Amino acid sequence: MSTIRVLVVEDEPLLRSSLVHLINAEPDIEVVGSAQDGNQAISEAIALRPDVVLMDLVMPRLGGIDATRQIKDQLPDTALVVLTVSADEHNLFAAIKAGAISYVVKDANIERILEVVRSANIGEGYIHPPLVPHMLEEFSRLSKQAQSDRELFKELTRREIEVLELIGQGRRNREISARLFISERTVKNHVSSILAKLQVNDRTEAALIAAKHGLAGSNDTA
Repeated sequence: MSTIRVLVVEDEPLLRSSLVHLINAEPDIEVVGSAQDGNQAISEAIALRPDVVLMDLVMPRLGGIDATRQIKDQLPDTALVVLTVSADEHNLFAAIKAGAISYVVKDANIERILEVVRSANIGEGYIHPPLVPHMLEEFSRLSKQAQSDRELFKELTRREIEVLELIGQGRRNREISARLFISERTVKNHVSSILAKLQVNDRTEAALIAAKHGLAGSNDTA
């Protein structure tokens, strides 16, 4: 069995040193590097390509959520394990959305942390038990939201969905026309159809619906 290569990210020097020492005492796990903030974590992760990153959340310069997201974007095969003092569902949701596979609080014993690292290395996640009900509630909410979205937008054509997304970004008809390579008259017809199907009075209401249901996307200029 190959050794699990771990990057430890923690801004407290004493805790970072202790984690490195305790993890390195395991025959099947090796700490290949450490970092004291999010920016350093990203550069070390890219350079070292660890199997698992043990990530603190609250750090100077760049926090753990942003660092997790950027590392996961660069290294999709690396498992991100959050180790934090915060047993908070909002941080949990943010960490999972950023790409973390596990969420552990710092009062966990070292045996638990090692177990989570080993599990993360084979693609198995762990969530601090008191937070599991909150995670299940969030999954249920997202499922209901998806069902609601399907019902709301089921009468819209694919092209109308594209137009609605651009309306949600605040695009005017001329911009939508240029984006989708269709005439302004066609855009106007699509907008009228969208308003009728969504039973709203104007494009402002349509834009609010698009934003509420995650259709607005990013308002880039590319």
